[in-house]
Formats: sequence, C-alpha cells, structure tokens
Amino acid sequence: MQPSEVKALLESRLEGCEFFIQGEGCNFQVTAVGNVFDGLTPVKRQQLVYGALSDEIASGALHAISIKTFTPTQWESAPESAQ
Repeated sequence: MQPSEVKALLESRLEGCEFFIQGEGCNFQVTAVGNVFDGLTPVKRQQLVYGALSDEIASGALHAISIKTFTPTQWESAPESAQ
C-alpha cells in the first residue's frame, strides 16, 4: 500500500479528521488530528483508528502501524505539527 491509499481509507472511514501518513509497504506511521478524539483516553483513540483499518490489518495489507492522535487544540502545540 501507499501512504495516499492509507490516507484515503482513513478519510473515508473517520470523518472530520486530518491525517498525516508516512511509511511504505505494510508499515505506516499515522498521525490523526480531529475533534473526534476529544475526551477519549489514549487507548480509545488508538482503537478508533485501528478499527477504521481493521479489514486491511486482518488481510495483512497493513502490518505495522504506529498511531499518534491529537485534538486540534493539542495539535497546535505538538512538535509534529511543525513538520
């Protein structure tokens, strides 16, 4: 898979989020920013993103995924937002 494919999948399955994807093959780093994460624990945030990619993970199309999630307010002060 390509980063653009992962981004398109996430955008179609998690509304109101902005995604930044890095990686190649079946290993990706996902940074997700959205109000949907407001009030959720870190585990629930990760589960939300993993759930959106569950079919691809089950099929092996995606293997290793690291996830960082932010609300828009958190993103404003996150070092990653300066990229």
